[in-house]
Amino acid sequence: MEEYDFLVIGSGSGLDVANVAANQGQSVAVVEKGRLGGTCLNRGCIPSKKLLYHAEVVETIERADEFHVDATVNGVRFADIVREVTEDVHGSSDSIRRGLRSSDRHDLYQAEGRFVDERTLELSGGGHDGERLRADTVLVAAGTRPAIPPIEGIEDVGFLTSKEALQLETPPDRLVIVGGGYIAAELAQFFGTFGSDVSIVGRRPRLLPDADEEVATALTERYADRFDLYTGYEATAVSGGDGAGSITVEARPYPDAGADAANADAADGTGDGDEPVTVTGDELLVAAGRVPNTDTLNVAAAGIETDADGFVETDEYLRTTADGVWALGDIVGEYLLKHNANHEAETVARNVFGDDPEPVDYSAMPFAVFASPEVAGVGLTERELRAANREYAKRTYRYEETARGSAMKAEGFVKPLIDLDGEILGCHIIGPEASNLIEEVVVAMTAGSGTVQDIRRSVHVHPALSEVVQRAFSGQFTLGGEHDHGRGHGHEHDHDHAGHDHGH
Repeated sequence: MEEYDFLVIGSGSGLDVANVAANQGQSVAVVEKGRLGGTCLNRGCIPSKKLLYHAEVVETIERADEFHVDATVNGVRFADIVREVTEDVHGSSDSIRRGLRSSDRHDLYQAEGRFVDERTLELSGGGHDGERLRADTVLVAAGTRPAIPPIEGIEDVGFLTSKEALQLETPPDRLVIVGGGYIAAELAQFFGTFGSDVSIVGRRPRLLPDADEEVATALTERYADRFDLYTGYEATAVSGGDGAGSITVEARPYPDAGADAANADAADGTGDGDEPVTVTGDELLVAAGRVPNTDTLNVAAAGIETDADGFVETDEYLRTTADGVWALGDIVGEYLLKHNANHEAETVARNVFGDDPEPVDYSAMPFAVFASPEVAGVGLTERELRAANREYAKRTYRYEETARGSAMKAEGFVKPLIDLDGEILGCHIIGPEASNLIEEVVVAMTAGSGTVQDIRRSVHVHPALSEVVQRAFSGQFTLGGEHDHGRGHGHEHDHDHAGHDHGH
């Protein structure tokens, strides 16, 4: 058995902590069964956003007529786009592998690991069958994999997950997507822009069900204009495919979807929300969420407890229930976002190698969806505020009401949520550059006083698009939730107030 000071399972953000351990002079082992770099680099945000930018270029050209510019897309070398992105991603992954292989401070095991005892792994594959590794400190950062719902016939149709979809060198003529989250929204945008007829089957009333309701409703309405949308439907059976021709998806109304399911008119080929529907396509993409890899790691053997969904249980310092074992990233399940994993890596490194442990701070964790339009948010949603019975005030300000937004013919809005003393509780954006515009609010919540005054008093470039954020926070707020029909409409809550109780 090989003994180490520090062992990390996974080669995504966990490598940041491994590098700190190596720089401290510790012996370090890295166990990774797949390509180096983790999900984000190889199968997630990096390749998808590179591909989506190509779609953005096409969409910009196709809108040229709105600006009295004659331009057309005369051809797209789709396979070249995909190959270039794949080669770029593989090049980055290979560079990480070469760096670890050449390091005299890391030992790389390209194999699958399973816990067999406290802080002890047994390896399989990659020429390491039966080898065991033990470490004084272990970091579990092994991520998640696509969830495959129990749909009848699913294993017989040759379906795609996001991994395979990102490497398709020909866009399918007809693509059916099962799922309504950010992966479904982004890949619908990508393939739809490059000519696929897209159908989306999702169980929730709106796409992006975890986003603020107004934002999710706006995106759902925009997508209903572009695609065949079956929100509030559950896929129950699939057939065909895998050499048997087109794929057929049978779906029925999902009982928990609610009466406000956003379905397009039945005349457009979607269901009316009351009857089962049948959807056909040439390819089926399953984008129904993610499941943690704790089962393949046999974490129970190491004394690592998990929650009901299989995610690793940690305390506020990211320690697991097993002595000397820490966890971070998607496998923890707090936020399945690369920037969150990087944030957690900083926390783990500080707590493992520092003197005074500090809790991980999730109070201003942003997210972004690179759909069309973009969606971004930070902090609490109205739904969460109502559930917590918290008083709040809200406002929306539209892109079109700024000079830059008008020039861009942009549609969308910024929606801040504040408490009655002016503290920023959350902000939600739909529209161009939402992923960039949200950062101003994140900084205000993290580094400023955390109130509307941080944004109101900051000078904004005129006429930059950022004015839409400034004006959203500078106007009059109305009371939300139960107070919508009560007192105080139009009152502006702009008192300075320190504190960051954002509810996470």
